[in-house]
Amino acid sequence: MTFPPYLLIPLACGVTYVLGMLCLKRANELGVGVWRTTVLANWASALVFLPWWLHAGWAPVAWSLYWQPAVCGLLFLAGQILIFLAITRGDVSVTTPVMGVKVILVALFSSLLLTQEVPLRWWIGAALSTSAIGLLNVGGQATHRRVRETVLLTMASAVVYGLDDVLIQRWAPAWGGVNFVPPMFLWMGLFSFALLRFARGGLGGIPRPAWRWVLPGAGLNAVTNCGIVVAIGIWGNATVVNIVYSWRGLVSVVVIWLAGHWFANTERHAGRAVLLARLAGAAAMLAAIVLVLR
Repeated sequence: MTFPPYLLIPLACGVTYVLGMLCLKRANELGVGVWRTTVLANWASALVFLPWWLHAGWAPVAWSLYWQPAVCGLLFLAGQILIFLAITRGDVSVTTPVMGVKVILVALFSSLLLTQEVPLRWWIGAALSTSAIGLLNVGGQATHRRVRETVLLTMASAVVYGLDDVLIQRWAPAWGGVNFVPPMFLWMGLFSFALLRFARGGLGGIPRPAWRWVLPGAGLNAVTNCGIVVAIGIWGNATVVNIVYSWRGLVSVVVIWLAGHWFANTERHAGRAVLLARLAGAAAMLAAIVLVLR
């Protein structure tokens, strides 16, 4: 089994995702809020690709096709809101491994929209993923309801993101691969402005101490989003890209266990048994990913 070099992109994005989510969770604890976080994170992604519009590699595309990146941008925005709601209500060490379900969803959507066959081992992987989610729910009675809500929000986000990835794989080739990305993120940034009406005080209401967390968090989130979308847009294979990217679930538990205090994160205080259960859940999710990759 070979490992194509382009899969190093989702491999690296697994690390930047976890670090970005920890920064954004800390920013939220300091009063940024979900709506402002979403606006900043999405505009960071949009600004990363704005220079590509002036790049010599940009090929003109018919205006009649611009609804495609608009749809993908809207879906991506919905996924962002759901995952940010999940991390504000729960733990990163729960949300990140649960997002591994996106692998199975991408496979399912690929079979429906791209007419790709779903092998039996992928459904076995789905069963492993389900057991992993059960392990991630282990905890005290006081936190069970919060964990359940976090899992539901994260799975809803995974559904939206999974559909978005498959649509990108379907539509991007007609744009020339990466040319699909700038208008998609620009649409997403424009849609995000509507969220400011829900944020009291707008961007000016962000507390000063929170800026040192929200800016790097938004930057890391932008790098992650762009890396995954570019990988799918250029090389396709949304299922395989997401398989590799899902190792972030294991990364999240390990980083929080070893360095969570750097982000003022208290998840490690949930207890050794809870963290071990989450590590086992992340490992089960990873086993499902390896099974699918084979």
